Amino acid sequence: MNTSVTSNAIRPSGCPGLLRIVQALDGGICRIKLNGGSISADQADAVADAAERFAGGVIEATNRANLQIRGIGQQSVELIDRLLTAGLGPNSAAGDDVRNLMLSPAAGIDPQMLFDTRVLAEQILDTLQSHPRFHELSAKFAVQLDGGEALAMLEHPHDLWLSAFERDGERLLAFGLAGCPTERAVGAVTLENAHALVIAVLELFLDLARPEQTRMRHVLDELPMLAFLEQLRTRVSIKAVSAWQRAPGAQDLHIGAHPQNASGRVYVGAVPPLGRLDPTMLRGAARLAREFGDATLRFTPWQSLLLPNVAEADASAVLEGFEQLSLLSHSSGPLAHLIACTGSAGCAKGLADTKQDARHLATLLPSARDVHLSGCRRSCAAAHCASTTLLAVSPGHYDLYFRDATQPGFGALHARNLTIEAAATLLAGRARSPLDA
Repeated sequence: MNTSVTSNAIRPSGCPGLLRIVQALDGGICRIKLNGGSISADQADAVADAAERFAGGVIEATNRANLQIRGIGQQSVELIDRLLTAGLGPNSAAGDDVRNLMLSPAAGIDPQMLFDTRVLAEQILDTLQSHPRFHELSAKFAVQLDGGEALAMLEHPHDLWLSAFERDGERLLAFGLAGCPTERAVGAVTLENAHALVIAVLELFLDLARPEQTRMRHVLDELPMLAFLEQLRTRVSIKAVSAWQRAPGAQDLHIGAHPQNASGRVYVGAVPPLGRLDPTMLRGAARLAREFGDATLRFTPWQSLLLPNVAEADASAVLEGFEQLSLLSHSSGPLAHLIACTGSAGCAKGLADTKQDARHLATLLPSARDVHLSGCRRSCAAAHCASTTLLAVSPGHYDLYFRDATQPGFGALHARNLTIEAAATLLAGRARSPLDA
């Protein structure tokens, strides 16, 4: 794909894409959307090369299982061409924005999965890119396909989600709108009708939405869910669902070595500190994938990466290789459980240097605890409500929130204007409290 030919097809947006470089305080940002979070070792090398040669060398794993390159300057055309040559671009320029389909990072290999979602995902992605009308969708409009895997991010809200379950010996996909698979499903379809459902939901959304209504929740704020479903049933066959509930995923399956559905095979996961890699890290992970895996890597919604299809006997060598690359492969370390946005070092909206403050916090916490540091209320680093959030109010100072299902946003405000040291003291005390058990 020639970027000079396709530039006119790129619509204005504040969301970065592969073909749309969005400016930030630390330079341009390029977002590389990965199909199912997967990337080949050769493609990983291409990303590392592009970040090193044409940008500032900062590569980010995102909470939608994609990659970003930061610090892009005058050589944006060269960077884009390098990525397109590696096969990391969309089928068409207009299709780049709508490639928002989340799978389990363990799709096809998870022991708990009910079916391999990758074939259906390929159909959906092809339709999203090739159907011109779907190019009208917002760059934030997103779909989730859950095959019942144990390793699944179930707390990120999506405009449409589908989740596999079994009923009377039949495998079905429950689905919901403007929410998460842990919430109440509004209907179900057979696996054979899943692709048709996605098309029907997206077309109906576009039929109903005014230009300013870019997300499913905006339409449902005005149109009752039952009315939407009534129209949907005229387009695709829907089964009723009652008392179905998606079981929660297991904790920390994205870190360390875990069995696959094939005997003697494991996948091995590691977390780049605060979601950031440099070219050496990414090249090193690609090298491990060639030596011990199937020459692919999978990125996850936890801003981490997996190396799939490793022989069980080689797991320790991969873990050691990750540690040598400064990738965190043990869940016991506090830094492996912290997430932080770009912060004031790279974002004009950031009120504090969240990355630096998170590293400092990790040295003060006595044990691992999930904490989200956000430089402003946009919460770019976390698409879900974290158990604990530190919201920046000024350099080095944060308001502390704890998740509360009865309250919107970050949850319940616990304390204001804390230093990192004071926040660490409060978090350590809460961890010891019997009320927190």
